[in-house]
Amino acid sequence: MGTVTLGVSIAVPEPYGSLLQERRAGFGDPAAHGIPTHVTLLPPTEVETARLPAVRAHLAAVAAAGRAFTMRLSGTGTFRPLSPVVYVRVVEGASACSWLQQQVRDPSGPLVRELAFPYHPHVTVAHGIAEEAMDRAFEELARFEAQWTVGSFALYEQGADGVWRKLSEYEFGVGRAAKGVPAQGSPVDEPATSRG
Repeated sequence: MGTVTLGVSIAVPEPYGSLLQERRAGFGDPAAHGIPTHVTLLPPTEVETARLPAVRAHLAAVAAAGRAFTMRLSGTGTFRPLSPVVYVRVVEGASACSWLQQQVRDPSGPLVRELAFPYHPHVTVAHGIAEEAMDRAFEELARFEAQWTVGSFALYEQGADGVWRKLSEYEFGVGRAAKGVPAQGSPVDEPATSRG
């Protein structure tokens, strides 16, 4: 049986998602139109196709234990020189993202994996392109701001064409009563005024 390349992420909603995707393409990033604008919870991970039902059940359980939270993006950052990435910063909602990604990669689940770098929630706007273009991305999006309520995350599969396509979306709190998880006090709860 074969394998699939999966990723789990929080989509950046409209109009922000398309705007950042177009800006990324405008900076000359060839991957821009194959990657929906997102905050990663699980980076590209190869999984046996037969394990997909277990992956879906695991993600549904993670979502059931979660709760909606505020995400706010503001300004830019970079991982250079360690990694050739310019990103928009997550300034609110980072701790909720960190909790979620830990649950997604839980050692008892089907998506356990080590990360190449410590987890740092962000929205990539330029990756692996010319330094001048990276500088332009950093400068031109320095005043970018966006805020919304995150109510779900999604499972994506990377096709042979390199394009990421959504397989399933998982809403927070669905199935909570059946699982006996209290409606309040989830580890994903985060005051609206906190900073990530």
